[in-house]
Amino acid sequence: MPAARTPTTTSRRQFLTLLGISAAAVSCGTATARGGSGSGSGGQVTTLKYQGSVGAVTLPELAADLGHLGDVELEWIGNTISGPQDIQSAATGQIHFGGAFNGAIVKLAGSKAPITSVISYYGSDRHSYSGYYVLEDSPLRSARDLIGKKVGMNTLGAHAHAMLEIYLKRNGVSKTDAAKVESLVVPPVNTEQVLRQKQIDVAVLGGVLRDKALAAGGIRPLFTDFELLGPFSAGSYVMTKRFVRENPDTVRTFVTGVAKAIEWSRTTPHEEVIARMTDIVTRRGRNEDTATLKYWRSYGVAEPGGRMSDKEFQVWLDWLAERGDIKEGRLKAADLYTNDFNGHGKG
Repeated sequence: MPAARTPTTTSRRQFLTLLGISAAAVSCGTATARGGSGSGSGGQVTTLKYQGSVGAVTLPELAADLGHLGDVELEWIGNTISGPQDIQSAATGQIHFGGAFNGAIVKLAGSKAPITSVISYYGSDRHSYSGYYVLEDSPLRSARDLIGKKVGMNTLGAHAHAMLEIYLKRNGVSKTDAAKVESLVVPPVNTEQVLRQKQIDVAVLGGVLRDKALAAGGIRPLFTDFELLGPFSAGSYVMTKRFVRENPDTVRTFVTGVAKAIEWSRTTPHEEVIARMTDIVTRRGRNEDTATLKYWRSYGVAEPGGRMSDKEFQVWLDWLAERGDIKEGRLKAADLYTNDFNGHGKG
């Protein structure tokens, strides 16, 4: 097993600065992800640049493999390091679409980045959720026990960070005491190992990495986001408003294709989904380990076809306003997304 990377602390100010840089770049028009060799005869872009995820199959990749993207092709340019980084890349035109936690999307939109969410792509249900795990013999049992402790997560200011703050607040931990809980950035592939080596007190684990860690034993959940909020769609894919306006047919094909892939993953036997994903990862030749795919259970998208509603964004608008990250009432949930290009359930 490779040596674990040391967790690092990323400040909230640094995170917000990155969002501000992205918004400024978009406002100045420094990158637009337009045209090029990927443009179709009608002038619309038909080759979409994107970032993937190591050892995993994203919904657009699954949609493409299932033949649901028609003449729209995907061009992988590398793997994302986090949701906020992915949507920043989309906002600045380095890629055509990116996905992140809806709270990070709200924050980026609050920085005046002209983006819109087009479809949900992940969430929490009884199969797919993020858990906050401690070692089996850990003395940590309650929210107050976290004061002064270290919690490892993939990035700050996003899904895992939000859930931790909500958990602390709901369990009566004051803002002053909550500030004493140290959130650290740890690469997801190293999080389990860093917990077992006791470099952190709590590890946020989700998806196949969570189930792999549970299968190894010796850890237990302190709480999960599913227990906290019930089933919900937590993140969505965004595109720039300009790209959507100039490429409506491409966007419609992409969104509807992803919606079909969501439903295929729900209705197809579990073993068949895993076999398909394993085949996709093997064929794309990126020298990835497919062993963890056997733990895949669900994408966790709550609504049929990944369609969105105000509730997916309002909870984070309220959370960010309370933290002082955005001005209350400045943004409206309905202005942050569109279902206009989602053909799921139509005709």
